[in-house]
Amino acid sequence: MVEEMNDGMDEIKSFSVGDIVTGKVTKVEDKQAFVDVGFKVDGIVPISELSSLHVEKASDVLSVDDELELKVTKVEDDELILSKKAVQAEKAWEQLEEAYEKGEVIEAEVAEVVKGGLVVDVGVRGFIPASLVERHYVEDFSDYKGKPLRLKVTEIDKDNNKLILSQRAVLDAEIEEKKKQVLHSLSTGDVVEGKVQRLTSFGAFVDVGGVDGLVHISQIAHERVEHPSDVLSEGQEVRVKVLSVDPDSERVSLSIKEMLAGPWENIESKFSAGDIVTGTVKRLVSFGAFVEIAPGVEGLVHISQISKRHIGTPQEVLEEGQQVQAKVLEVSEADRRVSLSIREASEEQERKETRAYEKPANDEPSGFSLGDMIGDQLKKYRDQ
Repeated sequence: MVEEMNDGMDEIKSFSVGDIVTGKVTKVEDKQAFVDVGFKVDGIVPISELSSLHVEKASDVLSVDDELELKVTKVEDDELILSKKAVQAEKAWEQLEEAYEKGEVIEAEVAEVVKGGLVVDVGVRGFIPASLVERHYVEDFSDYKGKPLRLKVTEIDKDNNKLILSQRAVLDAEIEEKKKQVLHSLSTGDVVEGKVQRLTSFGAFVDVGGVDGLVHISQIAHERVEHPSDVLSEGQEVRVKVLSVDPDSERVSLSIKEMLAGPWENIESKFSAGDIVTGTVKRLVSFGAFVEIAPGVEGLVHISQISKRHIGTPQEVLEEGQQVQAKVLEVSEADRRVSLSIREASEEQERKETRAYEKPANDEPSGFSLGDMIGDQLKKYRDQ
């Protein structure tokens, strides 16, 4: 320890390694700065002790007359070595430990873009791995230098001077908070706008304000859908109805079908008794066949209306997937019922063909009549 000295003028202070002192910058050189802290000579702050980050020139971070708080790192008779970064680090580690324990968000500006991530100065050198910068992949970080970031401490080790920070953790937390708010705001029966995020074999996941809800394949359309990609595409905007919400499990069931006009809506304006329609046999049952004549609309052909001849089962003359023509016998939107007859459609077709066959090919007169023929015969008798 350097003892206090008194030459009758100013009192000379004494210092020990580890002391925290304050002083004013008196001179700044490229690789060091001089600070008056009351010692018999100005203390020296090497460029390596100015910041936790690399500094090219001391003048980049210091100016004459700057007031500094410094830590004594070396004391000799005519030399006093000081550190600015040591003081900053002591305070920083304490604050960072507290932020880590409480999960607090800190702010820092990107000082460097390095291989594998970003570097910030938070009193100590903090590193943000590339994977922890954003929620999405970033190929080029060059424009991040000087950019302010909100960060959380994910790993801290003072003894090894290691500090890992994450902006992604902050963004993830905000997304989760927003998701909770949305989940609690949704109610069964709500109609909301959404965007298709993913398509799977069993349905489509639709983003409704930050929450992905499932539209089961059975809730995509009124008609049968083989695969969601047949009628939907990723990024498509859709209107959906909320079927159920479970905030605890974060599950939301949605329906697109509920927002579409039903296949039976205005069915009586589309089909009338007497119409001949083409349809596909969907199901065969003991009492007849169900024929789809429009998406989601199946009419019943009673077994007695399938064929002119008596049949024991519909399978004797029909098979599923077969295309048939049928005559509409009755349509009821209220009862969601259409009655059809394959037999009558077939009979009507036969009548049309018979009429076409019996009708003369040319309606013009033949050029003679029965009277003409009788007249010719009478003339022959008179001439004899």
